[in-house]
Amino acid sequence: MALISLRIPDDVAARFSALAVAEGGKSALMRRLIADALDMRSPCSAPLQIGRPEKVTLRFRESEMRQLAEIAQRRGMTRTGWIVALVRARLGSPVQTCRDEREALRAIVRELNRIGANINQIARAANAGVQQGRAIETGLSEIREVKGAIESALTELRRIFGDNADYWRAGR
Repeated sequence: MALISLRIPDDVAARFSALAVAEGGKSALMRRLIADALDMRSPCSAPLQIGRPEKVTLRFRESEMRQLAEIAQRRGMTRTGWIVALVRARLGSPVQTCRDEREALRAIVRELNRIGANINQIARAANAGVQQGRAIETGLSEIREVKGAIESALTELRRIFGDNADYWRAGR
């Protein structure tokens, strides 16, 4: 990674440092400013969330409120939750998830935990065989089954994250 160095007046440096605190530090802010200037901003380069949330009041027409409620309901979110997620997605924050996506991710985590337990049992059995001087009878079918389950879980994770990113990019 290249290093860029520059000299600026002390008062400008102090003001920049104060601004950078809320942006993840001076280097992070400078990288973002340069990327913005070059129109290469990365969608994952969001400022760190610092401080407590503050309230913003918005006014919508009745028809817009109905639309917001319908869209949010389809995502399994509240109107406010959907609006906050939309804004955060536009600011470049990480993935915004709805209840269904969180449940799917929890199910995948549970499955991966079960797989981990199975792998530990296979390793324990293999180690016990070695310690007793026996040839290791590797359960190839069990290993293939675990491998398939891991690949399936990873495929599902990629799909969930891909669908989520597509949704927030398209703004539907």
